[in-house]
Amino acid sequence: MEQFTEITAQRAWQMMCEENAKLLDVRDMQRFVYSHPKGAFHLTNQSYGEFQKQADYEQPIIVSCYHGISSRNVAAFLVEQGYDNVYSVIGGFEAWVKSALPLETAYCVE
Repeated sequence: MEQFTEITAQRAWQMMCEENAKLLDVRDMQRFVYSHPKGAFHLTNQSYGEFQKQADYEQPIIVSCYHGISSRNVAAFLVEQGYDNVYSVIGGFEAWVKSALPLETAYCVE
């Protein structure tokens, strides 16, 4: 794969459940802690090293942000780093919430 692929939030969740895809949330820490997609890894400049230890270059990697814009830049960066199966969530976290997909929040897991 030379480029990343844009997918819906529903497809992202399906890939997480069926294909062991890893979801990376690139929003700021405060928003991530408040609420994020169930099972998401919070990717920051500081956590990138930990991500690299956990990730497999062939494992599907899905990137999500607020609205699906910043995630494209991160997805392109990951492709440049040699990751083969990289995806960006169209509409980002906003689309995830609108699709009523599972969340983890500061208060509980839905």
